[in-house]
Amino acid sequence: MANKNFLAVTVEKPREKGKWHRFWDRVSRYWYHFSRNKLSVVGLAIVVLVIILAIFAPLVTPYPEHAGPFVDYKNAGQPPSAKYWLGTDPIGRDIFSRIIFAFRGALVMSILVLAIAVPVGTVFGLLAGFYHGTIIDTVIMRISDIFLSVPSLVLALAIAAVLKPNLMNSMIAVTVMWWPWYTRLVYGMASSIRNDYFVIAAELSGASKFHIIFREILPNCLSPVFTKMALDVGWVILIGASLSFVGLGEQPPTPALGQMVSDGARYLPQLWWMSVFPALAIIIVILGFNLFGDGIRDMLQSSR
Repeated sequence: MANKNFLAVTVEKPREKGKWHRFWDRVSRYWYHFSRNKLSVVGLAIVVLVIILAIFAPLVTPYPEHAGPFVDYKNAGQPPSAKYWLGTDPIGRDIFSRIIFAFRGALVMSILVLAIAVPVGTVFGLLAGFYHGTIIDTVIMRISDIFLSVPSLVLALAIAAVLKPNLMNSMIAVTVMWWPWYTRLVYGMASSIRNDYFVIAAELSGASKFHIIFREILPNCLSPVFTKMALDVGWVILIGASLSFVGLGEQPPTPALGQMVSDGARYLPQLWWMSVFPALAIIIVILGFNLFGDGIRDMLQSSR
């Protein structure tokens, strides 16, 4: 019998994408949804610029020594010029340099406040939502309702007034009044997810309560939490500026945005630049974080 030669055709399977390829694909997809809103990109640029200026303040400011106990009466009360871009205060300190250094305290306060308030509020919200209708739910939510019943700024002022005025105590005051907002947000989502099929299936399979709360329910609550965090950075900065405006925040000679506005208000209208430029800095920072938060919200909603 004649030998027949058969052509063997081998079909290669398409290569699966590696971990890094999948990661960058996800990043590019997120960036596409984020960058569709041009104002969000502007907000991101403002946020990045403020962070860079705050980190490298001693290198980017023309007079870094003016952020401390410095006096130069020869150049006191100078209007904005080529030498002093935003003018000087009544003792000769450069306003621009002090604003850049004040960004440091504002960012540190917002990061630490949210780093404490978000986990605490999220855990309480998860527990109250998982044990919906029980004594645990009642106790946690009634305590949060007590905090939410008092206006946020009034509560922060009351707490800060009792403590010694400084940056740490102002952060404690803001943290105490901030966690209930995350408790209320997560509670509403966790109590509704509690009865979904995948949670019931996990319970029937014998999963522990810890697994159900933190591995099944929590991941479905993270998107709105991240969105609120991005939006809350600006509001924390505003509350911190309000505390320093009335003397309950960072103490002199360390610069604080609210304190600089308050000090300049005493010299209006002659030294108008003392209060106008720090106030504009507060507005720009809050606007940047709000626009950035809007982009985060749109990105998470579009990429679901």
